[in-house]
Amino acid sequence: MTYDPLSGPAGRLLLTPEDKEAPARTRRLRGLGLGERPDPSLDVYADQLAELTSAPYAMVNFIDERGQFFAGLHTPPLPPAAPDGGAAKPGLGRRLARDHGFCPHVVVRRRALVLEDVRDYPRFACNPVVDGYGIRSYLGAPLIESTGMVLGTVSVVDVRPRPWGKPGLAAIKNSAAELVARLEHREVDGTFH
Repeated sequence: MTYDPLSGPAGRLLLTPEDKEAPARTRRLRGLGLGERPDPSLDVYADQLAELTSAPYAMVNFIDERGQFFAGLHTPPLPPAAPDGGAAKPGLGRRLARDHGFCPHVVVRRRALVLEDVRDYPRFACNPVVDGYGIRSYLGAPLIESTGMVLGTVSVVDVRPRPWGKPGLAAIKNSAAELVARLEHREVDGTFH
């Protein structure tokens, strides 16, 4: 199955979820100084998340009105080869359009999302990251501040289907809660720990 921006499976329109909080989130992210440039402490956090989950890719993703920005990013030194033995897909950069990937869905639904094999879900199987980057599995949770504002997500992806199960879900939710606490602490005293 390949990505067609105008239609999904069975000719249905493939839609990015409507994000009514995007303007307020954009203002909040700018106020926190997040979402516009890489953050070394968030790169370290993404490295730790990749190690925790044994995933080749891990992200701290902030989503604003314009798109997604991976302020924290872990990628393998070389993109992993496709499971079918084909050539490796291109590496993931820091920016991604709002209609790419699965994090915008997590932000709008305000709940974690586990996709052990994205091809099993017609809504997600035609997403551009499936063909463009070879993504086959996703695990992500929203970063919800104590004010109730969703800032973005923490997520991991793999080029192979992964049985994340309940342990994976618990790990990503705990990681999101831990990161929110660190970000709120940094807002108060300027330190990230």
